[in-house]
Amino acid sequence: QVQLVESGGGLVQAGGSLRLSCAASRSILSINNMGWFRQAPGKQREFVAAITNGGTTNYADSVKGRFTISRDTAKNTVYLQMNSLKTEDTAVYYCSANNGLVGWGRGTQVTVSS
Repeated sequence: QVQLVESGGGLVQAGGSLRLSCAASRSILSINNMGWFRQAPGKQREFVAAITNGGTTNYADSVKGRFTISRDTAKNTVYLQMNSLKTEDTAVYYCSANNGLVGWGRGTQVTVSS
């Protein structure tokens, strides 16, 4: 298990940008993958993006070309850069370790206004 703490959420207008951070309690290189999921009101949690310990990235179709997942291994931190935000991106964003099998963050709210 690993403890994960998200930060960086907030309110932004459509078309704007936001960067989320996820700080892990141990080396993210010891974790097979780190990623982001999101959950909008009344909807199930869905996959957004992930990065393996080898650096390979994967994105949901809905965010490809707009979101970028990256990491700073020295800081045990994973980032999600969100550009060209849409109102449909409004959700609580959760950081995950091994798709939640090793750990979940508590979430950070992202609200995109029109």
